[in-house]
Amino acid sequence: MTRVTVGGRIHVGFQNLSLAHERLYGGVGLALAEPRLDLRAERAEAVDCDDDAARQYVDRVVDHLDVPGATVRVDERLPRHAGLGSGTQLALAALVAVAGAYDIDVNPRERAPALGRGGRSGIGVATFESGGFVVDGGHPTERFTTAPPAEGEWAVPPVVARHDLPESWRFVLAIPDAGPGRSGDEEDESMRSVVERADPGIAEDIALVVTQQLLPAAATGDRAAFGDAIARLGRLNGAWYADEQGGVYRPPAGAIIDALSDHPAVAGAGQSSWGPTVYALTDADYAEDVADAARAALSAVADGGRVVVARPRDDGATVERATAETD
Repeated sequence: MTRVTVGGRIHVGFQNLSLAHERLYGGVGLALAEPRLDLRAERAEAVDCDDDAARQYVDRVVDHLDVPGATVRVDERLPRHAGLGSGTQLALAALVAVAGAYDIDVNPRERAPALGRGGRSGIGVATFESGGFVVDGGHPTERFTTAPPAEGEWAVPPVVARHDLPESWRFVLAIPDAGPGRSGDEEDESMRSVVERADPGIAEDIALVVTQQLLPAAATGDRAAFGDAIARLGRLNGAWYADEQGGVYRPPAGAIIDALSDHPAVAGAGQSSWGPTVYALTDADYAEDVADAARAALSAVADGGRVVVARPRDDGATVERATAETD
């Protein structure tokens, strides 16, 4: 039996969505310790999976590895389509767990395209591998244009910068009970629309934020500067997405972000990916105060939701192998 445990991730935004620049996409994000996915797999003669979302990936993994089957159990789940990277983490966890059950060594980065992951952002794969704050190099624009190549015919974007974040930092997540963030064909169509009309000047502004503020703040552990930079990066990305998501942030994320940004202990707040998850950066000493503010904001603008206080994660997925007990 092989067990894989991994936390979610925050996707802060992309560096470029304009066809006028040489590289397209270029994800910016970071790994979280919570919430997390806990998945285990054993050898079997067919596929037996207790999670509908995982089943699609287990079927693909079994076919990809050319093994007869697997019994897969998901003991903890990441919220689906909430902006926390559940799809990529689930696909890669299934890959590593099933491969481990059969004593097959796999490289998640090399295998991710065969599972349909890493086609735009490389943040999910990179944080599965080694955690941390990550910036990826994107894809050559001439290959990706307004749509990615055929599934599997790409390489996961390279990591161009990675830093551990201070253990004392906390990311307070406000996850409203709202419709799921975009994924699959809907996400592809939305991204195509955004890329076709993206203002190239926004990418130039983002480049300054990333190189002059965000990367130095990550390298030095400057929470105030880091928080301000991720908030600015999120707003700039939101200008690209405004027509697709109904504003710079997807409702009700904007109201929650405004409320948390006003809290004196919050260094910066933003929307992860397509949402609806909102994150706010603070310190461990003030995390519960900010969590209370997040609950109040959820109550004011949404029909409920959950709040998670998450630590930054500076390592990759945990893989444990054990021999099944017999009577």
